[in-house]
Order: sequence, then structure tokens, then C-alpha cells
Amino acid sequence: MTLHSTYPAISDLRDRARKRVPAFVWEYLDSATGTEATKARNRQQLDRIGLMPSILHGAFTPTLATDLLGVALPLPFGIAPVGMSGLMWPDAEGHLARAAARAGIPYTLSTVASQSPEDLAPHLGPQAWFQMYPPRDEDIRTDMLARAKAAGFRTLVLTVDVPVASRRERQTRSGLTQPPRLTPRLLAQVAARPAWALGMARRGLPRMRGLEKYTPKTTTALASTQHAGYLLRTSPDWDYVSWLRDAWEGPFIVKGVLRAEDAEPLKNRGVDALWVSNHAGRQFDAAPATIDALCDIRAATDLPLIFDSGIEGGLDILRAFACGANFVMLGRAFHYALAALGPPGIAHLLDILKKDLEANMGQLGARTLAELPPPFSLP
Repeated sequence: MTLHSTYPAISDLRDRARKRVPAFVWEYLDSATGTEATKARNRQQLDRIGLMPSILHGAFTPTLATDLLGVALPLPFGIAPVGMSGLMWPDAEGHLARAAARAGIPYTLSTVASQSPEDLAPHLGPQAWFQMYPPRDEDIRTDMLARAKAAGFRTLVLTVDVPVASRRERQTRSGLTQPPRLTPRLLAQVAARPAWALGMARRGLPRMRGLEKYTPKTTTALASTQHAGYLLRTSPDWDYVSWLRDAWEGPFIVKGVLRAEDAEPLKNRGVDALWVSNHAGRQFDAAPATIDALCDIRAATDLPLIFDSGIEGGLDILRAFACGANFVMLGRAFHYALAALGPPGIAHLLDILKKDLEANMGQLGARTLAELPPPFSLP
């Protein structure tokens, strides 16, 4: 029996992951905000994107390579930032960074990760991206950029769709705080997940190591939606984007773009690519599906477009490319894989996605991603 016979899809990894991590961890990873309508909308609208099969192309093996920001990448997808990755599995950031380096794909470290840029420096490949939640203090942001650069991060991602904390009601009900405090309720959940508990006992409960330099020591636990990162954070404006562009030498991406009319002003400020995202439904529950926004933004700009939110397999990646994406990022899926199977789960997920891409490109007669047919609307 192989992993592919037992866990052939991301949904299988998700189901196993739920059984391997404490309930409060699961709620943090899997939840959205509000009634989770935006999360559901992402899925519904992806399912409405049709691609016409094509016949009589003979035998061929599709190539999955693509170019992004002047770099040839072997696969059309990478690893999106997830805050407090280390809560999902011990040393999650390290495992993901090493796997990305081996595969030659981007790995994005969150500002609010449980490991610092310096922690990951020995494990990074050439496609190391640093995601910034915007610090209010100029000295802090200058230092943060310098640390990221010195650690080996070459691409900067500014997240702009978190002007305030979202409510994330499922996450709040779970009882999770930052830093994590193991109350009797949470301890009972930990006891029911021995593999997770043993790993955490060896490594210690995660904390936001990258921010410890800037935050005061406190004994007060904050709600998981109002963690220490919010004590430093501001709501960025257009001048903030210009400041970062001037301060960062390297590719600069703005993440959380949904409005087509924002594309040209961002380009004019020197942004190199736009990351079309609704934060996987975790921020605002009346947002459009990201795939719908992607189509409009593609019509408005020639900038490279990165896409996330709702991806559940290779076919969804092809849907995004057909609608104008130049690259796709997955966050939850990689953490499902890691929680489900430990470090081997990451390689298995990469294989799932590659096999799914190849099978669907074969149905479409597309030897390359550039040969995908135009999308159409399914009823």
C-alpha cells in the first residue's frame, strides 16, 4: 500500500490532519471568519471555471515549468505564508523551507511565524520570500528588512488586507491565546494527540520568535486574533508602499489585492507583482471569490499575478492560470500535509499536485501552461 492509495487527494490529508492535531490547533488552521461564506465562495467559484478538453494530441508528458519575476521555476506553485506555522507541527517552518529548497519553489515566511528569519537562514533556497505585516515604527521596519535580507530572503511580500484584526469566531471559541497557554481544556485536547504532544514537548510551545526583539516581555495572554504582532502593526497606505519600495532591493510583491483599479497605482509605485488573495476567507466575509477578482485584475494590468485562496488540487491551479495567474500559492494544504504525515507529507503533497497537473493537462492537450484553453463558465 502506498501513500497515493491511502491519501490520493488534499482532502485525504486534511481529514488525517484533523485527527492528528489538538482541536484548538485545527480551528486555528482550518477556520475563516464570520459564517465562512467567503471561504465557501472561493470553492464554489473555482468549481464554476470550466476548461474544454481537447483530443488527438498523441502521447506527451506536460512540462510544469513557468517563469516568475525573471526566474525559471520547475513548478507553477509555492508555499504561502501561514502565521504560527509551528503550532500546526513542530518545526513546521524548517520542514517547509527545506522542502521548498529541495523542490526549487518559493517558500514564504510570515512575520508572525514561530521561527525567526535567522532561525531559517541555514535552510533557505534561492526562492526565499519574506512576508511583512507592516510595522508602525520606521526603525523596526528598517531592522526587520535588514534581518530578512541578511538571512537570505530575496523577495519581499507586503500583506495589505489586514488593516484590523478579523474576528475568526471558530478560532476564538477554541480558547487559543498568544502565546499559547495550556489551560485544562486545551491540555485535554493535547493529551488526545500524542504525536503532536511529543513533538511539542521536545521542541517547546511555539512563539513569535521573529518579533521578540521588538515586543515587551509580558505575562498577559492575548486573544489569538489580537496577538503581539498587532502591538507593532499599522494599517499601511500608499506612502507606506512607496517607502518599502525604496527601502527594499529586490522583487517586491503586494499581497491581498482584490480591486482591479488598484493595479495601475501599485505598478506606478514600483511593485513587481500583485498577489490576488482574500486571505482564504479569514479576514472579511463579504469579499468576492479570489478567482473572480483575478479575472478582472488580469484585464487591468500586465504585472505578474500570484493567486491563492481555495486551491484544492492541480486542476484548481490550472483554472487560476487559465484566468490569468502567473503563479499559485498554497498555505493550508502544506500544513494539512505536514500535520497528516509529518515531514514526508510535504513531498507527498508535491507529488499529488504534480500528478494532478499532468493528468489534467493531458486531458486538455496542453503540453505547457501557456497552451491552456480559455476558461468558460459552468452552470
